Amino acid sequence: MTFQTAVFYVFAAILLLAALRVITARNPVHATLSLVLAFATAAGLWILLEAEFLAIALVLVYIGAVMVLFLFVVMMLDINLDRLREGYWDYLVPGLAVALIMVAEMAVVLTGRRFGLLEMPTPAPRPAGYSNTEELGTVLYTYYVYPFEIAAVILLVAIVAAIALTLRRRPDSKHQDPGKQVVVRKQDRIRILTMPAERRAGEK
Repeated sequence: MTFQTAVFYVFAAILLLAALRVITARNPVHATLSLVLAFATAAGLWILLEAEFLAIALVLVYIGAVMVLFLFVVMMLDINLDRLREGYWDYLVPGLAVALIMVAEMAVVLTGRRFGLLEMPTPAPRPAGYSNTEELGTVLYTYYVYPFEIAAVILLVAIVAAIALTLRRRPDSKHQDPGKQVVVRKQDRIRILTMPAERRAGEK
């Protein structure tokens, strides 16, 4: 067994244990931290496959942004763990059925004799000046430039729609107009009244 194969099996075992911990941990914070470990281990596997760009994107986007956001949200919310445990046994049977179907599908796909995976050669080592990011950018902006632009337009429309739904005016919501606040004058807000002094009965 080569060193690369041993590292692969170690990373794969850690990834499976972390993924199993994600679905079995009852504390949401522990489940989120286990998912962070699973993403980090998956990034290591991508590096073994010489896909450095995907590994860096996985670390920066998912671990550095998405999972940190999830972790802060979970820690700030006052989650009732007893309420979460109430429906555990109700979803156990459907969850096991879905898990068995996924395991069966993976077993069919990964069968070497059926799909010829055993005959697949090992990828040739890349030269020293090879850039995975450059190759991915070349393919993305040449052969797949139109699908990439269409996906960018769809994401832009989704962002605009999300902002429009968030900022829509509701009759029961209170909002302020910054333009009207800037042009306001002191005379519009404050009125000074001059009242004569009065004495109480019996005072000199």
